[in-house]
Amino acid sequence: MHCDVYKFPKNEDWYVYIARPNYPDDTDTLTDWLGVLPSPLRAKLGLGQFVMHLDLASRDKLARADINEVRAKLAEQGYYVQAPPADILAAQALAKAKEAQDKKYD
Repeated sequence: MHCDVYKFPKNEDWYVYIARPNYPDDTDTLTDWLGVLPSPLRAKLGLGQFVMHLDLASRDKLARADINEVRAKLAEQGYYVQAPPADILAAQALAKAKEAQDKKYD
């Protein structure tokens, strides 16, 4: 199973895996691979940047995601969203709140 991985600078540490079931036969056509994402999710994540192409069949594990869960989601919905761990999400939310507060009182 092949997939492409994208990162989202607007949302640090968020990655999306996009299924590429017809790879390499799908490389001749320009395709918006992120088009499989639901519109609200795509709007939240912002502009994606290609990171890498993976052949999940040749791997036993991934660094920060359960490879079996990734494979299942890719087969089921065509994408898998890797969000940051809860402690990083909490720190990011706190930083955004502090920044908003600082702007309000500047």
